[in-house]
Amino acid sequence: MRLHADELSRFGEMLGRELAASPPAVIGFSGDLGTGKTTLIQAICRGLGANTLATSPTYALVHQYEAGPRPVYHVDCYRLRTPFEAQDLGFDDMVREQAIVLIEWPERAGAWAPTLARHFRLGYADDPDVRVLEEIR
Repeated sequence: MRLHADELSRFGEMLGRELAASPPAVIGFSGDLGTGKTTLIQAICRGLGANTLATSPTYALVHQYEAGPRPVYHVDCYRLRTPFEAQDLGFDDMVREQAIVLIEWPERAGAWAPTLARHFRLGYADDPDVRVLEEIR
C-alpha cells in the first residue's frame, strides 16, 4: 500500500480499533529510520483509546500505555546491540498479561521476541510524502 501521512494515520487508528475488539496480539514494525513506525504506532494507540500520546521508546526501550481493559506496550529494539539484550525487556510478562505488544525492529530481538501475529514493513516511496506499507506474511 502507498499511503500519505493522513492515510497512514487513518490505517493505524482502524488497526487500533480492530485490536481493541480482538484477543491480545503482538505486532511487529520494521523499516528504515524515519519511515513512520512510531507515527503508525501513535495512530494505533489512538485507535485503542490510549489516554496519552505514544512517544518513541528509543532510549527507554519500553513504554506502557493504558488503553481500555488491557495494557499496551510499545517496544523499540533499535538500540539493542545483540538479540541477547532483549531477554530483559519483559516480553514473557507482557504476553502473560495478555497485553497488546507493538514492537519496532523485532528482528533485532531475535528469538527473544514473542511470536508476531502480524508484521508490517514501512518504506520510502518516490514521493517524499508517501510511505509504502506492506504486511509481511
